[in-house]
Amino acid sequence: MIRPRIKPMKQILLRPLFIAAVLLLVHRAAFAAAPWPQFRGPNCAGISHDGDPPVVFGPGTNLVWKTALPSGHSSPCVVAGRIFLTALEDGKLVTIGLDARTGKVLWKQPAPAEKIESVHKMGSPASATPASDGERVYSYFGSFGVIAYDLEGKEQWRKPIDIGLVINGSGTSPALIENRLIINCDQQEAKSVIIALDPKSGKILWETPRPEFLSSYTTPVLWQHDGQKDVVLVGSVRTVGYGLDDGKERWTVHGTEGISVAPTPVIGEGQMIVMSRAFGGSRIPTFAEFIGQNDKDGDGKISREEAPSYLREHGGFIATDRDKDGFISDPEWTGMRDLISRGEHGIFAVRAPTKTDKGDLTSSHVMWKHKKGVADVSSPLLYRDRVYVVENGGRLSCYESKTGKVLFEQERLAAAGGYFASPIAAAGRIYTACTSGAMVVLEAADTVKPLATNDLHEAIMATPAIVGDRLYVRSANHLWAFGK
Repeated sequence: MIRPRIKPMKQILLRPLFIAAVLLLVHRAAFAAAPWPQFRGPNCAGISHDGDPPVVFGPGTNLVWKTALPSGHSSPCVVAGRIFLTALEDGKLVTIGLDARTGKVLWKQPAPAEKIESVHKMGSPASATPASDGERVYSYFGSFGVIAYDLEGKEQWRKPIDIGLVINGSGTSPALIENRLIINCDQQEAKSVIIALDPKSGKILWETPRPEFLSSYTTPVLWQHDGQKDVVLVGSVRTVGYGLDDGKERWTVHGTEGISVAPTPVIGEGQMIVMSRAFGGSRIPTFAEFIGQNDKDGDGKISREEAPSYLREHGGFIATDRDKDGFISDPEWTGMRDLISRGEHGIFAVRAPTKTDKGDLTSSHVMWKHKKGVADVSSPLLYRDRVYVVENGGRLSCYESKTGKVLFEQERLAAAGGYFASPIAAAGRIYTACTSGAMVVLEAADTVKPLATNDLHEAIMATPAIVGDRLYVRSANHLWAFGK
């Protein structure tokens, strides 16, 4: 007779503990991966070096959780098992903290903005991605300034920043750089500045005027080279390197558009990739031509009612009307036209300066430049010696980072639509997001090699985030977490 084997009581009692320990280790491993602490992750590069998110995902595939959110275009900031976002809810600007494991909303805090700034019809006053150092989270709103919270949502300090007109609304995000919180405050009326704040107190460490810069939406980045640390900010007509410690301008490189510079630069492999396209080389009419097309009452100037829609809707009229008398005159139009004419569209590479390189480095340090395959909003991706660019309409280009050699240019992706989110990369793959709700995943290669097209059925304007095997995607109404 075979007797049934009876497991020892000790083994029975220990098995649940063993399973719990394994699950705890798995959980800890999932959240021990490198954080995604600000817009596009570390130094705004858009790269997760240890991430391995799924290739195929969607509402019914590899979905870990899905949480409803109010509207906003800020990207997920993922630190210490928490996710931070900004949003516009019931007419108020708010910062939201969520549990990265479950997607549960843990807290919401409103910003004390008295008036919400005007934005582009496709924009949002909650566009700035929060930044976090693991102790505090920092939210920036063009309508107010900066507010710092601890990770539980308790306010630590606030710093109102008076921002005037920004065409289309503010689009920059705060950047944590070497224990400094750097804010791009480019705006009209010669009031632009770049500010460095103490993350612990909100105290201004330095503030540098940028009066000739206007209408840029780029986020500052750090460039370490030759024992030097520079804060780099791309704006109207040129890119500037500021000293990290004192905010003083060290060098500059020309080659960007005059207004509406949106892509944030990327830095790596001893070079910086800069990109802009607003007018894309379009010819701006002279004032005589402008008057001939729009001066309906023949008074020799253009009122708001007479101005074409592209000026009325996007803040261009207010920016051009410098004396604020309600009309665009010849000197005002000619001044704006000259600024735009001095700008250049394109994508180009800049080699790293040395400690002794000062002033205008355009002729000596620009390695290559292209005027095709340039995105107007999304930022470039520098990944494994290749530069990838995704344009509106769903066109992908790839260049050798060192030489600028075109590997492919303006190749069509499977999903057509607006590409305002920037491409990101992990595990040899590139992830793109479209306003149609589709995310195309491609192999990082010298030819277009699509791996999957995943449809979330909701518009995506915000750049996704990658932490470990998790992919966090903010769509029009939800925040999604996908994992293997």
